Amino acid sequence: MALTRDFRETVMARARQDTEFREGLLTEAVECFLAGDVGTGKILLRDYINATIGFQELGRLTNKKGTSLMRMLGPKGNPAARNLFDIIARLQENEGIHFKVRPVR
Repeated sequence: MALTRDFRETVMARARQDTEFREGLLTEAVECFLAGDVGTGKILLRDYINATIGFQELGRLTNKKGTSLMRMLGPKGNPAARNLFDIIARLQENEGIHFKVRPVR
């Protein structure tokens, strides 16, 4: 189901002004990747990037073209693990947070 423009704008506006929401969006994206739900992870990561740093700035930080990053995280994109982890590392730095992974039974 495609998201409406109004919904995306609402998500972006909230992410810009609400730190907890923004961190939750990034956390949920990473958790989706770890759970194997790459499609949802890419959608959430795209929304997070659009609402915060933007693809052009992220491209500068990762030494990649912003358009290449957009394609990687697009519906048909298939980012290599190296690229995906580089993106997540730069976003963590930008947000001022650090993810720790721990096993849970």
